[in-house]
Amino acid sequence: MRAMQVTELGKPLSLRDIPHPSAGAGQVVVKVHTCGLNFGDLLAIKGTYQERPDVPFTLGMELCGTVTEVGQGVTRFTVGQRIAAYCGFDALADFAAISADICVPIPDVMSDEDAAAFLIAYGTSHVALDYKAHLRAGERLLVLGASGGVGLTAVELGKLMGAEVIAVARGAQKLQVAKAAGADHLIDSETDDIRDCVKALGGADVVYDPIGGEQFKAALRACRPEARLIPLGFASGEVPQIPANHLLVKNLTVIGFYWGGYTRVNPKVLTDSFEVLTDWYVAGKIKPHVSHVLPLEQANEALDLLRTRKATGKVVVRVA
Repeated sequence: MRAMQVTELGKPLSLRDIPHPSAGAGQVVVKVHTCGLNFGDLLAIKGTYQERPDVPFTLGMELCGTVTEVGQGVTRFTVGQRIAAYCGFDALADFAAISADICVPIPDVMSDEDAAAFLIAYGTSHVALDYKAHLRAGERLLVLGASGGVGLTAVELGKLMGAEVIAVARGAQKLQVAKAAGADHLIDSETDDIRDCVKALGGADVVYDPIGGEQFKAALRACRPEARLIPLGFASGEVPQIPANHLLVKNLTVIGFYWGGYTRVNPKVLTDSFEVLTDWYVAGKIKPHVSHVLPLEQANEALDLLRTRKATGKVVVRVA
């Protein structure tokens, strides 16, 4: 079968022919229809992601597909059933053998593209804002990187949860995407002073930050007393160092959050979240923003859209 693999760290993916997988105990084999790309894929290519498999390995963290084989002990899924899964790796291939515990059934009304764009982006934002930060209606939510894959869902879900949303993004075009998702206030990270703009609006109660670097520092200084900050990525390339005295003076809380880690420590957090999000999708309350869909052979071009920040929302690779 075909697979897009990392054969050398820091180099483009190679389209290779590898053996077809079989389902082990507790696993299912999935015929992959679509794969959603994520910033973590870029880190995995460089060898700087939290998890570092041996080279060569197949890239792709989330997928939508159809179950073609069920392993011993699996009772939740049947052959022919459509599922979505956060698998960490192996999604950019014709087939993937993955643990049944990380699979979720998807409704018939959800397209393959939406399903591949759904789990990580919406799941990350929902668990971060609801389960971790306990965002309440009427609070002011500051979203950095608001036009990106996870940032855009944070804007959308924050508004749905009743927050006043401040969106930070680069350039007028990306800010308009955030505005369409429900942002109440727009800040251009290229030209505006984030700290001054947020303080002028009254400060932030919750900060959602996939960017890090100078933007995190500015957001930290624009927080209201008892604000909660969620660093969940460092797209700027800089991991911010947090001065503890700032936390003390304003009684601030910094919340560490790695969505994928819950697949091991408490997967029920993710499955409960997905049930809520699926209900919202079926009800028409949320809709993934997919800016590009490319075929498997063009996975490197698809990754470049993330690398150069030319995409808004999600980039999806169609495999089947």
